[in-house]
Amino acid sequence: MINSDIIAQTKVFVKKTLEGAEGGHDWFHIERVYNNTMLLAKDEAVNQLVVALGALLHDIADAKFYNGDETVGPKMATDFLRSIQVDEKIIDHVVKIIENISFKSSLKVDDATTAKPFTSLELQVVQDADRLDAIGAIGIARAFNYGGFKNREMYNPEIAPNLNMTKEEYKKSTAPTINHFYEKLLLLKDKMNTKSGAKLAEQRHLYMIAFLEQFYNEWNGKL
Repeated sequence: MINSDIIAQTKVFVKKTLEGAEGGHDWFHIERVYNNTMLLAKDEAVNQLVVALGALLHDIADAKFYNGDETVGPKMATDFLRSIQVDEKIIDHVVKIIENISFKSSLKVDDATTAKPFTSLELQVVQDADRLDAIGAIGIARAFNYGGFKNREMYNPEIAPNLNMTKEEYKKSTAPTINHFYEKLLLLKDKMNTKSGAKLAEQRHLYMIAFLEQFYNEWNGKL
C-alpha cells in the first residue's frame, strides 16, 4: 500500500474513532497537529510517513479520558496499523511517539527510574506540532474548554500553581484552568525541539501573556 493510501485510511479511522470527543481533543485538534507537523517536517530530515501517522494517531485514546490508562492509545494504534498492513518498524516508531509525546512524560516520576527516554527527530517534530496547538489563541480556547468539560474553576486566587509536580500529581490535578498556564502552557515555548517550532511558539507565547494580563485586570476590576 502506498503512503497516501495509508494516510487516507488513517484519517478516516481517526475521524470515526473521535466522533463526539471533548472539543480540545477531537478530530479538529488532530487535523491542526497534522498540518503543523507537515509544515515543520519540511525543514527536517524525517520519515514523512512516521510523522504523518504519529500526528494522526497521537491522541487516538488520550489517557485522561481512559482513567489514566496510557496503554489504550498505543494498542489501538497498533491494532489499526496492523489491520492495514503497515510495516512493523513504522508501527513501532509511531507507537513510541504516542507513548512519549505528552508534556507529562517530561515530568519526574514518583518512583525513580534509570530507563533512558525514547527520542527521535520524528518524535520531536510531532511533539512540537502538538505543543503549538496547546498555546496561543487555540491553546487558550482548548484549556478553558477542557476546564469546563471537567467542571473546574476558571481561577481561584487562593489556589497557587504547583510548579514542581510529578507526573502522577499532574495526572491527578483538579486545579483551576488559569493554573494550567503556569504549570504547562507558559513552559512550552522553551521546550520546543526544532528551530521552526520555536519561532512559531514565540508569538503564541506572547499572546498568552497578553491574555493573562487582560484576564487579571478584568478579574480585579481594573478595566
